[in-house]
Amino acid sequence: MNELLYYDLKQTSGLTHSLSAQVSRELGRKIVSGHYRPGDLLEDEAALADRYRVSRSVIRDAVKVLVGKGLLEVRRGIGTRVRNRNNWGLLDDDVLAWHQAAPPNPDLLRQLMDIRRVIEPKAARWAAELGSEEAHAEIAASQDSMEQEKGSIEDYIIADARFHRALLRSAGNDFLRAMEGVIFTALLNSIRLTNKDPRDNAASIPFHRAITDAVLARDGDSAEASMEEHLEDAWQRLQDYMKET
Repeated sequence: MNELLYYDLKQTSGLTHSLSAQVSRELGRKIVSGHYRPGDLLEDEAALADRYRVSRSVIRDAVKVLVGKGLLEVRRGIGTRVRNRNNWGLLDDDVLAWHQAAPPNPDLLRQLMDIRRVIEPKAARWAAELGSEEAHAEIAASQDSMEQEKGSIEDYIIADARFHRALLRSAGNDFLRAMEGVIFTALLNSIRLTNKDPRDNAASIPFHRAITDAVLARDGDSAEASMEEHLEDAWQRLQDYMKET
């Protein structure tokens, strides 16, 4: 479900529903989850075609998609090999979405949180100092949605993610907006692990409220500091989870 939720938050449908897209999605998930590791060779076309009950041309098209995303390389006389992670298009929407289907990875969670701690405090400052009245109204509406949300974890995640999306967009920086996918991936993974009970969601509301109040007051210093406090709390929750597992 989180994979579909990612696409919804990004306002994109993801890959098309063609056979080759379906196969590339399945193979992509297996690569991202570690079923296929860097350096591993995929089975040959005939074996993959038999497994997925499609033609070899469908397999070739699926592999081309993953080559384009940096996950695979094809070498004549050797076969199709999984590339090292540093070659992957990690900011690609599909690659980020496929991480939602993978088992929790402590190192990935740490890296995602590192990125959030670099980006979001400054985004909060810029949202406070530069955001339009319309953008601020969107942040306030997202805050209200979180405070009113008493339903499922998924409903809360949507409200939370929309809050952070509104904050990034309010900063008025197109390059920052391009980082939305990373923020969504971090949020979906974090909340999925640390807020399994809807009652746990209330614990983060005061942190979000402090950010919202600072942004609406156009207090950049407080907005940045409040976001840092929120992310520190989120990181502590993740660390506690990882110690327990």
